[in-house]
Amino acid sequence: MPVIACRRCRKVLQYERLKDLPFFPFCSKRCRLLDLGQWLDEGHRIEGDSELPQPPPR
Repeated sequence: MPVIACRRCRKVLQYERLKDLPFFPFCSKRCRLLDLGQWLDEGHRIEGDSELPQPPPR
């Protein structure tokens, strides 16, 4: 039986199919919403240029 850890609280989750985990890759709705809150508060971010490319002048 495959095992993963919740991305938020690290609780160990066992499953037979991914359908068995309704909040995959989290253990609960609470962990999923806490993670979303971190993204919205910019606690998580994807590194890269923050400036958008400018169109060429006409």
